[in-house]
Amino acid sequence: MNPLIVIIGPTAVGKSALGIELALRLHGEIISGDSVQVYRKLDIGSAKPSKAEQKGVPHHLIDLLDPAEPFTVAGFQSQAREWIENIQAKGKIPIIVGGTGLYIRSILDEFEFPEEGSDPIKQKWLAYANQHGNKELHLRLAECDRASAEKLHVNDTARIVRALEIFELTGKPLSEQRSYMEKMYAELDESVIYLGLTAPRDVIYERINDRCRKMVDCGIIEETLRLLQEGYSPRLKSLQTIGYRHVVYFLRGLVTQKEMLRLLQRDTRHFAKRQLTWFKRDPRIKWYDLTECSSQQILDEICDSLDLRSDGN
Repeated sequence: MNPLIVIIGPTAVGKSALGIELALRLHGEIISGDSVQVYRKLDIGSAKPSKAEQKGVPHHLIDLLDPAEPFTVAGFQSQAREWIENIQAKGKIPIIVGGTGLYIRSILDEFEFPEEGSDPIKQKWLAYANQHGNKELHLRLAECDRASAEKLHVNDTARIVRALEIFELTGKPLSEQRSYMEKMYAELDESVIYLGLTAPRDVIYERINDRCRKMVDCGIIEETLRLLQEGYSPRLKSLQTIGYRHVVYFLRGLVTQKEMLRLLQRDTRHFAKRQLTWFKRDPRIKWYDLTECSSQQILDEICDSLDLRSDGN
């Protein structure tokens, strides 16, 4: 048997810490399922575990790319599946830890993503954005795929262009193609342990508020400023993520530091709510409320489950 463990849940709930402790007990290795931790230099805003916090556990798909490099769910799917095979081939257990819902589904289910389309189509829309601006590009997407437009930030040029590209290639909105698959939950192989961490909303929100304060105290403003001074555009997909875009607002003088923190906390809470909404639809997840059971109890239960499975029971 080649087990695969997947740990999901809203931001700030404690996924990374549990994953590392589990890896230590099982001689496992971590595969990050986070869409921001994949970037080098984006440490504080992505809540990337430090070397000390990693406790010597091998981590994969962290610090992989330069902030200017694109990264798609198709790219994650390909690389994560390769790491799963590599880790299992060594006789170790891969543990996927993350809160990016589509990334996790791309590993557990038979999701197929349209191949990269014709470069002329992509370049056409990139040129349109350069000439008319991101807002007009976003409006063009709304004309043919309102659902996708509502989910994408106006400055998320890469994903907007990709959605327009797919519409031209297939004649169907990307949102329709995804929604069909996203509502299907095939039975998982018995070797997969799929668990979710949660807590009452007020507990999660307080953890989020505290994490955001710590991000400011630990230097997210300085981290973002260094990136801009190194020449990275604030319009990059990586710098339009929660945390970094808020700091850019502050650095441009659009908000005070106090208002920046308030908006960061608010938007992170909204993001956590969307994460829970996404994951709660999946009936295959075994949920653990961290106010009702300790991390140690969860670890013991998972290890006991693996022992039973290895005996063939």
